[in-house]
Amino acid sequence: MKLKDSLSFQNIQYEFRMKNLLLFSILVIAACNTSENINYDDWQVYLGDNMSSQYSGLDQINSENVTNLRVAWSYSSNDKHSGNRSQIQCNPLIIDGILYGTSAQLKLFALKGDTGEEIWTFDPFDGNYQSFGMGVNRGLMYFENGDKKRMFYSANQYLYSVDIADGTLDSGFGEGGKLDMKKGLGRDVDKLFLNSNSPGVIYGDLIIMGSRVSESTGAAPGHIRAFDVHTGEQKWMFKTIPHPGELGYDSWPKEAYQKSGGANVWAGFSLDEERGIVFCPTGSASFDFYGGDRHGSNLFANCILALDAKTGAYKWHYQTIHHDVWDKDLPAPPNLMTIMKEGKEVDVIAQITKNGFLFVLDRETGEPLYPIDEIEVPQSDLRGEKTSLTQPVPSGFPNYARTTMTEDDLADRNEEAYNYAKSIWEQSKPFHAFQPPSEEGTIIFPGFDGGGEWGGAAHDPVNDIMYINSSEMPWRTTMLEVRPQTKGEGLYNIHCGSCHGAHFEGGEMFGNVPTLVNLKERLSVEQSTTIIKGGKGVMPSFAFIDDQSAEAIYNYINGMEIDEKTLDIDWPYPYRMRGYEKLYAPDGFPMIKPPWGQLTAIDMNKREISWQIPLGEHKKIAENGMTNTGTENYGGPIVTSGNIVFIAATSDEKIRAFDSRTGKELWSSDLPAAGYATPSTYSVNGKQYVVMACGGGKLRTKSGDSYVAFSL
Repeated sequence: MKLKDSLSFQNIQYEFRMKNLLLFSILVIAACNTSENINYDDWQVYLGDNMSSQYSGLDQINSENVTNLRVAWSYSSNDKHSGNRSQIQCNPLIIDGILYGTSAQLKLFALKGDTGEEIWTFDPFDGNYQSFGMGVNRGLMYFENGDKKRMFYSANQYLYSVDIADGTLDSGFGEGGKLDMKKGLGRDVDKLFLNSNSPGVIYGDLIIMGSRVSESTGAAPGHIRAFDVHTGEQKWMFKTIPHPGELGYDSWPKEAYQKSGGANVWAGFSLDEERGIVFCPTGSASFDFYGGDRHGSNLFANCILALDAKTGAYKWHYQTIHHDVWDKDLPAPPNLMTIMKEGKEVDVIAQITKNGFLFVLDRETGEPLYPIDEIEVPQSDLRGEKTSLTQPVPSGFPNYARTTMTEDDLADRNEEAYNYAKSIWEQSKPFHAFQPPSEEGTIIFPGFDGGGEWGGAAHDPVNDIMYINSSEMPWRTTMLEVRPQTKGEGLYNIHCGSCHGAHFEGGEMFGNVPTLVNLKERLSVEQSTTIIKGGKGVMPSFAFIDDQSAEAIYNYINGMEIDEKTLDIDWPYPYRMRGYEKLYAPDGFPMIKPPWGQLTAIDMNKREISWQIPLGEHKKIAENGMTNTGTENYGGPIVTSGNIVFIAATSDEKIRAFDSRTGKELWSSDLPAAGYATPSTYSVNGKQYVVMACGGGKLRTKSGDSYVAFSL
């Protein structure tokens, strides 16, 4: 057996009992004096621990008795959006038997972990949630030092410090308990979009934070920063878009540091506390789909970046996409683990990607554990674009999603679906995983939200099995040359069309995006302007748009625009994207054959897939005899020492338990709304619970505002 920092004495005892090795127990007792003892009764860190393992040593609920799970309690915050446009993506924390989570309107609350009874609620918006844009929160950060116990979380552009005793702000932190994240970036970003959907990580007395920024023009830089947990004072900053004289500066145009944006950590961090290294998965540079203004590989966008957690000093990086024009952000914190290579233990990170590739690197050096090939890829034919000649593709570990697509993959379930798929296939550029965006149309597969996503992967440190859920949904991106157009039309196409659609029909990229057809029957120009400038729900703030421009957008949507044609629109590129286009056939299901979502177990020592199964089911199509299709999914799995993988994530609004050794489904339960989040598990008074946030609001499913806990 291997000793690892992430194993508790309880887990080692369990393995000892299974192996019945009396002598080994003596060695384990000695070794535990230097091992980190994780209290599995709690779930104190986002995704389980700082190693992002999504693992628990609890085994009261196990493969033998999981069928006896029942609802223990449920809690509703009663603040979902009536139009099904709110979500909950929170992986709740449990500290000393108290559960802390966030609601659909980003209220922070504390509940008794055994009953779900509310203890307190903190509302950062004082009831004025509609003025907040991009409203999701994926998790919290807990800090304890003596009697000082604080919960940190983000809403809008602010980072809050809340006393867990009563839910009040810590007046000594920032300005009255909150810190404005737009300050201290070295550039004026006051009117630009910036918040933090995913939590940072706490190291000593530092709270290390990333951010979410615009993916279009006028984006803030995604610099990584550390703040004092007591005062909010900024202690260090690592510039992900390097300044003159800094490493990586020559991978951008000379003036990029003054105007380019993105390269941000939006998915969260992993932390090696013993080494003092924080691992930062960065996103793409903005604008996502055209890089004619940012020639070069664009460090440190799309990088696994290792920094000294105390100082922010650079240690190493590995770039997973060069000069990204596909929006292939690194979508989750890397898993830290120790695996075997040639009979020796090696500390590594394992990074999932949207492409379905798994990058495994030495934790101290960033060197690939097995070869990663730089393959030649198709080149862009867009005017002014210079894409990378090669892209890295790992060869040492199996892909966990389909990464290629051929004509044989087109849907054949009925003639109408096949004809639609065939027409899209023939109209688009020849498929390649790295086919650049084009005017003809480029199929993106396994999708903009495909492969792995922000729910993360689970890792069983006893058996070194990694569990990854994936979506396999084709999308298409089409680039349109900017042409003379009215002011309202131009502004709509630039800022609104990618989500609301070319014909105002709405879409699914960030949730259930509403239609704008007949907008004037629902909103006045004043109300519309307020929403455009302030944001609402999943829609970000466009504070830089003035009232006159907002009115022009309103008039264009409502067919009332009479301006002369003009090129005077603030768009620095020769192309714009037509919109996020999911390729559903006319029957409402993907234009390819299933599976459309999978759950995969990878043996990290053998470097092979242990099992792979479809995840989720579409009731409508199953009734017609087409089962085991899987569904698109958001949120991640957890794995326990009871040989159970728990996951919700699917659009069929269920939570499921699988045997972690075989992939056999052992139990499922309907949820009040889809669980597009990662569950948590904990124990109170000797009783184990599994809790799930049920927020829905994606994949055309209804919104919810509840948490449901299960126990035996």
